[in-house]
Amino acid sequence: MKLSFKNIDKRFSSLHVIDGFSREFDEGQLVALVGPSGCGKSTLLHIAAGLEKPSAGQILAGGKPVERPAPERMLMFQENALYPWMTLAQNVSMALELQKVDKKQAREQAFAWLEKVNLKGFEDYYPHQVSGGMRQRAALARAFITQPKVLLLDEPFGALDALTRMTLQDVLRDLIREARPTVLLVTHDVDEALFLADRILVFSHRPAKVLKEFNLEHYEKTHDLSDFADVRREILGLLGIRAEHEDIPLTEGAGI
Repeated sequence: MKLSFKNIDKRFSSLHVIDGFSREFDEGQLVALVGPSGCGKSTLLHIAAGLEKPSAGQILAGGKPVERPAPERMLMFQENALYPWMTLAQNVSMALELQKVDKKQAREQAFAWLEKVNLKGFEDYYPHQVSGGMRQRAALARAFITQPKVLLLDEPFGALDALTRMTLQDVLRDLIREARPTVLLVTHDVDEALFLADRILVFSHRPAKVLKEFNLEHYEKTHDLSDFADVRREILGLLGIRAEHEDIPLTEGAGI
């Protein structure tokens, strides 16, 4: 589903957060939003989800104005938000049950999606019985089980250790290739953006404006990002971070 932002402006009283943002994102694209903390990236996701209304401008999803939340647009936060009194399978199947899917069918689909995120055998475990990475895998399964056409990710792996984060990036990329949603990813990890994204938008300090867009759509990528050293250095430079190769190795990630 195509997402179209048309001259979006957002103010909270006297606080100017987003200044004239216009972009179109095509079906199946993953677009990373990178910028200083508090610049308005998450606000853009909330506007796309229908949780916030722009002060000016318009957002269209599939050519229709976004006026309220809808199942076709799924927002996933850094916190997994699993219900502790439910098993992983129950947490995942609930997303379908809320859409009036038969309980047995929802449970079967939950098991299938948990297998896709490598949680086969853990379906009947409770969130407190598994690691943070496993909880986030379950949250990914819950996000994808409803087959959203737009997936809005707000630092989904920000609280995880580096190795778990890289593993889940692989899982996410495989799920996106299969399901083909339009994805907006807010991240403070430049290496994560380089690995996952077809396009990267680098934002200024508040009010958010796009400083530069990078198109990486035609690159085949691995976690060895050495081919992107120049792009990485330029992104960090736009963000005011010194990024000499010897100071911040590519393999260790670069956060902002």
